[in-house]
Amino acid sequence: MAWQKFKRLPKHIGVIPDGNRRWSVNNGMPKEAGYEKGLQPGLMLYELCLELGIPELTFYGFTQDNTKRPSIQRKAFQKACVDAVKLLSNRDASLLVIGDSTSPLFPTELVPFIKRHTFGKDLIKINFLVNYGWKWDLNKALMNRDYQAEDQAGNIINSIASADISRVDLIIRWGNRRRLSGFLPVQSIYADFYVVDEMWPNFTPEQFYQALRWYETQDVTLGG
Repeated sequence: MAWQKFKRLPKHIGVIPDGNRRWSVNNGMPKEAGYEKGLQPGLMLYELCLELGIPELTFYGFTQDNTKRPSIQRKAFQKACVDAVKLLSNRDASLLVIGDSTSPLFPTELVPFIKRHTFGKDLIKINFLVNYGWKWDLNKALMNRDYQAEDQAGNIINSIASADISRVDLIIRWGNRRRLSGFLPVQSIYADFYVVDEMWPNFTPEQFYQALRWYETQDVTLGG
């Protein structure tokens, strides 16, 4: 069993599945073709986390900035996010989609998931960031009627749009880019950051295991 390989595992893993377009170009395909190829890797990663007993997993779907891309690409990654949620629904997980659902760029099929839905045995929390923006996330705190100026420190974290998502321990980014791209700025404040050189459609379990082995060597102090 995979869990026997590790002495210490992260409780919450964030995934930035980058490199879909570059993978497509490298394989002589249109840029938009790579998003569909990223679905099976996501399902594989879910199965691995389930086997390891990882309590929470967050996938970066697409950002508000991503929607500036050509419409054919935008439609492709919107569809991929919808298909990903459908693949993981009715499995042993609780699903939550976080993003600006008031925008026409948010897939209507995912509106039911802006409140967490639990399926099966509820063995893992899975979050999808869809039409997500870090400014949109934080601005929700200022718009929240329960937010009181005299108690800012206590309420602001509980009032952001992504308040139901816990602190991230490990972020893994595929595709060789070394940036967070606005990924959950509050929850990522103490996260360790690991980069995989391979493009996301070339995902293998060993890449994931290497990230976990690297995480075991990190000194997690949370600033203390």
